[in-house]
Amino acid sequence: MSFTVLDPTHETTPAGFSLAPRPASLAGMTVGFISNGKEGTKGYFHHLEAMLREEFGVARIVTTVKSSYSAPADAHIVEQAGRDWQAAVTGIGD
Repeated sequence: MSFTVLDPTHETTPAGFSLAPRPASLAGMTVGFISNGKEGTKGYFHHLEAMLREEFGVARIVTTVKSSYSAPADAHIVEQAGRDWQAAVTGIGD
C-alpha cells in the first residue's frame, strides 16, 4: 500500500501583497474582533479583550461574527473595519 502526501501551500507569492502599517501603540484605539462564529472564539476573545484593555489601553472593542466560518469576512465587516477600527484580530474557534 502506498500513499501520496500533498503540500497544501501555494507555490508562488501573491504579487503586490504587503502588510498594513502597525500602530506604535494601541492606547485609546478601537480594535475589532472578527469571529468565525464557532464556540471556541468566545473564551479567546474574552481574555484577549481584558488583556488589550488592561495592558495596552485599548479604548473600545467591537466584536463581529462572519456569516460563514469557512468564507472571508463579509463586505460590511471589511467596510466597518476600514472605517472604524485602528486594528483587527481574527479568531478561529476550533
